[in-house]
Amino acid sequence: MTFVKRALCFLLFLLGLAGLLVGLSFVFAPKNNMSEFGMEEVSANGILGEKENTIDVLVLGDSESYSSITPMQIWKETGYTAYVCGTSGQPLSYTTIMLHRAFERQSPKIVILETNTIYREVSKSNARIAKLANYFSIFQYHDRWKDLSWHDFVGKTKFTWTDTYKGYRYSAEIDPSTRGDYMQHTESVARIPPENVQYVKEIQEFCRQNNAELVLVSTPSSVNWNYARHNGIKVLAEEIGCQYIDMNLMNEQVKIDWSKDTRDRGDHVNHSGAVKVTHFLSQFLRETGLLTDHRTDSEYAKWNDSLKIYESVVGIIHTET
Repeated sequence: MTFVKRALCFLLFLLGLAGLLVGLSFVFAPKNNMSEFGMEEVSANGILGEKENTIDVLVLGDSESYSSITPMQIWKETGYTAYVCGTSGQPLSYTTIMLHRAFERQSPKIVILETNTIYREVSKSNARIAKLANYFSIFQYHDRWKDLSWHDFVGKTKFTWTDTYKGYRYSAEIDPSTRGDYMQHTESVARIPPENVQYVKEIQEFCRQNNAELVLVSTPSSVNWNYARHNGIKVLAEEIGCQYIDMNLMNEQVKIDWSKDTRDRGDHVNHSGAVKVTHFLSQFLRETGLLTDHRTDSEYAKWNDSLKIYESVVGIIHTET
């Protein structure tokens, strides 16, 4: 067999394999974004049910993100739409999956990456799966084989559900922290794994190509954060040329009270802490001048409906200027 024939056979094999993966990806991918259809991380994937191109701000990260940032408050204070696609223990490999997934239907102008995830180790297997899953969803949903139905083979994909809280997870529990001095100044720099640096660079480049501004944000956590980590993220932000906000060093502005603003001894803020974090973010978003107030736009009327439900649970949001 000549070289040309061998090359042609190999090319045909690759095309056949790609076709098979595309077909399997269609079958295995959930046809709706609810748990009963096999969707994972339903709260975060509620963004798929939002009307196309209506989300202004995308938030990514681990549990620090969905505990600290409440989009319905941002809506009440500014009229900007935000969605938190944070998940528990989210590694950057899954962050990239959520980033690409969100941008399939949305065009946010600002992407906030909560920085605790940047220090999370990414296993080699998760890294490989994430790379492949961005092209073939079979690698993300292969475990669904036992739950497949006829609808998975012939049905159309239609995402119908979204989260009233837009990815935020409400908790009013109080369990105080005694570590008020956790941000002691140091010149030490906490090392970020090189592969994680590369992930953040790729996220920054993806945002640039899609006309979005990446902002790194460290939300308050007396358990997970320290000055060495602050220094590490500061160096990274300067290297890739994006803005960095560390609320752990901004207590005059954010005013976290660790005796009542945490639900688990400083690991995460509770709702009263999230209100303070989110109010600061609302001011920051307003000052960017990049976003439009949609509160009187009839196309966004459902956000006002969600706000009523949200406030019936958490209480009325008293806006400040």
